[in-house]
Amino acid sequence: MSNLTYNNLWRTAQVDLEKLATHDYEFQSSEPQFDKHFAQSKIFELYSKYIIIGNKLNEIYDQMLQPQKRILVKKILDACLGRVCELKQDLVKLDLTEFSYNDEIMLKLKLTPFDTEIVIPHYFLREREEELMARAKTMDEILKRIGVIEEEIPIERLSELEAIRIIQMHERARQGRLRAQFMKEIRSLKEKGKPERGKAETGFMAALKIQKVWRGFASRTQTRKRKMQEMILIGMLPDPTRDTKNLENIERVRNERRKLQMEYQKLYETSMNRFETEIKEKQGSTMNEDMTDEIRNWFRDYFGRTGKFPEFPSEEAGGSRHLLSRQGTDSEFSRSSAPSSKESKKTIKDKTKEKGKGDEPIIDDGFKKGFKPEESSFLPEIKAGIDEYNDIWKGKYEGGNLKQLHYEDMIFADKYSEVELELRKIVDEMMRHELELLQIALDKDRAAKGKKVKKGGKKARRAGKKSKKKKEKDLTPDRTTESLFEELVVNGIIVKYPENYMKNFLGDRAYAARSSTNPAPGDVRQLLKEYCILPLGSAMIRNYAPCIKSILIGGPKGTGKRSLVQAIATEVGAVMFDLSPVNLVGKYPGKTGLIMLIHLIQKVSRLLQPTILYFEDAEKPFMKKIPKTDKTDPKRLKKDLQKIVKNIAPEDRVMLIGVSNAPWDADQKLLQQTYNRFIYIPRPDYGALSHAWRELLAQYPGVSKTFDSGAMAKVSDGYTIGAVSQCIRDVITCKRMLQLRIKPLTHVELINTLSTKEPVYREEEEAFLSWWAKTPLGKLKGKAMELESDKMDRELMDPKKKPK
Repeated sequence: MSNLTYNNLWRTAQVDLEKLATHDYEFQSSEPQFDKHFAQSKIFELYSKYIIIGNKLNEIYDQMLQPQKRILVKKILDACLGRVCELKQDLVKLDLTEFSYNDEIMLKLKLTPFDTEIVIPHYFLREREEELMARAKTMDEILKRIGVIEEEIPIERLSELEAIRIIQMHERARQGRLRAQFMKEIRSLKEKGKPERGKAETGFMAALKIQKVWRGFASRTQTRKRKMQEMILIGMLPDPTRDTKNLENIERVRNERRKLQMEYQKLYETSMNRFETEIKEKQGSTMNEDMTDEIRNWFRDYFGRTGKFPEFPSEEAGGSRHLLSRQGTDSEFSRSSAPSSKESKKTIKDKTKEKGKGDEPIIDDGFKKGFKPEESSFLPEIKAGIDEYNDIWKGKYEGGNLKQLHYEDMIFADKYSEVELELRKIVDEMMRHELELLQIALDKDRAAKGKKVKKGGKKARRAGKKSKKKKEKDLTPDRTTESLFEELVVNGIIVKYPENYMKNFLGDRAYAARSSTNPAPGDVRQLLKEYCILPLGSAMIRNYAPCIKSILIGGPKGTGKRSLVQAIATEVGAVMFDLSPVNLVGKYPGKTGLIMLIHLIQKVSRLLQPTILYFEDAEKPFMKKIPKTDKTDPKRLKKDLQKIVKNIAPEDRVMLIGVSNAPWDADQKLLQQTYNRFIYIPRPDYGALSHAWRELLAQYPGVSKTFDSGAMAKVSDGYTIGAVSQCIRDVITCKRMLQLRIKPLTHVELINTLSTKEPVYREEEEAFLSWWAKTPLGKLKGKAMELESDKMDRELMDPKKKPK
């Protein structure tokens, strides 16, 4: 597509965003809503619209060439996605579940669930491509040095039953070959004993037989072809003859535009450096003198009016820029700023308390307290982006810049302001020193005249909030990041994980039978994008969005928990620390070793963020009784896990993700103190299984497009997608793939292999549902349902409300 296409798309997105931001501000400033359904519908509508606009901006940012426009588009994109994360928290508070649905709004907006699925921003990986390649290369070199280039495939030990089956299979095959050879010999003896026929009759019979076989084959082929065309026509099968050249051409054009983006970006950065150098060389000294004279004149005027010198504002408070903006007023900056600073701190603390109260899910009977949306951290950023677009780009004539190169006048204006700000900091330091000397001279003069000198007030007070966080002692102050990284790679703490993507987690969004304990794979995908990928991928979203430090993913074996963690790490280019008990056996032994391990995890995870702290078998550290056969010492990190999570700051793109096949074995109180969110992945339903069978079998070209995946989904009810995937790999081996053209795949082959896998039994499913009911959100949901049930019972028992 052309530059004009993306400019028009941006213009349309900005118009939609401006309308949406206006509605959002109106909703935020409205009175508390006492109709829960209305509040949920309003938030869901805002949530859906922000996703649609965010997906548009993602496409624009990925393909737009003009570098100065892309800076603004990225800023608005992050703000929109951050607002999505905020609205998601509001939906969770109202629905008391991680998964929200509203078909009325979807029909009103004429959307499908596919339209409201978040597209992960492409820049998460593209803009860090060189960094990720360098890190992967470094890790490969380290692994090569220690002799672990690739993970060795473990040799599986066969059980006695499996060995017997293999021996039986080979023996039956041997007997079959002998029997076939014996029958062949008997057949040849019979043929020899038959009387010879005439050659003409034999040729005629042979031709007749060939014709019969060929006509049958041709007829069957034609019937099969007509049936295939009919199914394609009514949309029951994808068209295998569809020309993919257009898609390939589109992808080629997109890649070419990305290359142009990089060239334009380099030209833009070169121009910025050139302008900065020119401004400093040609105008730097003049700017320095003008600012110095301006400040000195103000000192002189102020002293003439008040008989004293002003107190110079600190750098955090704005320096001379703030001082000069208050000319004509009695500047008591330091003395006046201290109370205001305290008041502001008090206000912030009060707001934080109020926000903390507002974060509690709403479970009151009858929605008596109402719902008031929280003040957004991203709406001001969205408004600033809209204003900047309207001021600079909305009516800008670009007829002379068809190639969409950078605008040098804008670079000059930006660099002039930056150089001025940089020089002002230097001038401010000089003027602070000069002001101190003037104050000392004035005090000496007053002391000589016998006047009382007022002590203090010479040093400007530092504005800003001091961090109350206790600074931990650095146990490795003389170590470089590279050496710490190498140590953790050598010890197997930082691990190399296979590339996996969210799109590989097969399944669609939920269309029916929705509940918090039965989410569709597409809903789980969307939730992990909002809770993990967006905050870890964008520093801006992480800083201002609701902070989620840790997540526990629970579900039966084979539901794709580990694959999801790998997909999260791949999508954001994260470093993965494997803190599983099995992986830590024999590493950093003793108390001092554990202290060093925790220190390295906390330090290196911040240095190499985004970082994922992966913990398999997350229930084991909190089990009341460890099995005697478990020699991994799983309780080693029991106390330190909470410490690690607590020390993750809101600005740290670090997250602890645990997975568990049996979370009910843990002490739930300790588990909930460690993990902020709990996500349950149930066994797949018919729709998810049908989709999985269809997509997994489509990877093999020899499998017929008409293969009934629906029947296999019905038969495999109760099995996980992991079991289905393993079943297909076991059946369609290399040898079987070669035979698919002459011997089509049958359902019986798959069913026989699937029967050897373990399904999810009802007892296990009930255990998961019971565990989910004990999670914080599960308890609130249960309480809300009890209140709703009591309310309905009271209404039924009230004689005044009974129908006459």
